[in-house]
Amino acid sequence: MTEVTTTIQNKTGIHARPASVFVQKASSFKSKIQLKAKGKTVDAKSILMIMSMGLVKGTEVTIVADGPDEATAASELQALIDSKFGEA
Repeated sequence: MTEVTTTIQNKTGIHARPASVFVQKASSFKSKIQLKAKGKTVDAKSILMIMSMGLVKGTEVTIVADGPDEATAASELQALIDSKFGEA
């Protein structure tokens, strides 16, 4: 199991577009991937679950990956969040 923690930097938080990008990336891995924030843990491959978390700028999130490509999955998903999903 691999865990990485990062902070949401997007001005508008994780709304529909970045959530969609995150889910598409998470779904490309074989590992089970979860997102932890605000005391909740959700399936990172479900856009509805991610949207339900209400992730705003400054929220600390932990990506938990468990499976054959867990290290790569955790690293690439963290990089995606850190890149602000390509937003300014």
